[in-house]
Amino acid sequence: MADSSKDDLIQLIKRVGAYLTVKISNILPTPFQNTRSIGALAGLALAIVFTWKFLRTPAPRQRRQPKRRGATPSNSGTSPPPNANMSSSLVRPTSEDSGAQHVVDEFFQPVQLTLAHLVRQRLSEARKVTCRLLGVILEETSAEELQNHVTVRSSVLEVLLEITKYCDLYLMESILDDQSEEKILLALEEVGIFTSGGLVKDKVLFCSTEIGRTSFVRQLEPDWHIDTNFEIISQLARFIKYQLHISPSRPERMASNVFSCRSLEQFIGCPS
Repeated sequence: MADSSKDDLIQLIKRVGAYLTVKISNILPTPFQNTRSIGALAGLALAIVFTWKFLRTPAPRQRRQPKRRGATPSNSGTSPPPNANMSSSLVRPTSEDSGAQHVVDEFFQPVQLTLAHLVRQRLSEARKVTCRLLGVILEETSAEELQNHVTVRSSVLEVLLEITKYCDLYLMESILDDQSEEKILLALEEVGIFTSGGLVKDKVLFCSTEIGRTSFVRQLEPDWHIDTNFEIISQLARFIKYQLHISPSRPERMASNVFSCRSLEQFIGCPS
């Protein structure tokens, strides 16, 4: 019965810790806030309170044994030292100490946030997001490659679907011909973007130049824009609240509202 109550208490503390982590992260909508630190602080506070309650529980008093007037000779002719039992009781940890330590150890296990929480936290509760296709959603990195084949990156698919649940997402790309547009829409449809997520074909935009993509972004006025072209990122820095530059290497100079990462899924922080 005691073990069952202890397990229920541990589960309750974990749920409260996870709840506090999400609530505090929503109060501080910084794109790079450290959720593990916030969770650790909330967990530490709860652990201290519960540990103190465990330790302050008074241990049952032991009845004092009356002193014997005379020593009774033992069968072996030797008797244990008078302080032997006292020393062993001091070394042995009490059940209250063990219980409190067990609660602390169980509680300080890392809290795993869901992908939904990670997306909303990283994108700072964004309402509208614009994103380039090449190099972010697609394996291809040039318009010439799109004329031959189109492949959706499997690692970003789950993140992309989650974004469509919370944000008004627009995908866009500069292409060379109409066949490339058809291939892109077909590839997105085959992976379930238009059926599983909240994206419709009308929100996949195409143009013939990089300037056209810049115009799309300025007209839509998103909270976040995601692109691989740093020149476009720099041009839009004055107009867009946040931007994410996808690149293997980080540029030397970036505006304060521009972030850089190797991939969209790495920026969100989803498990690899």
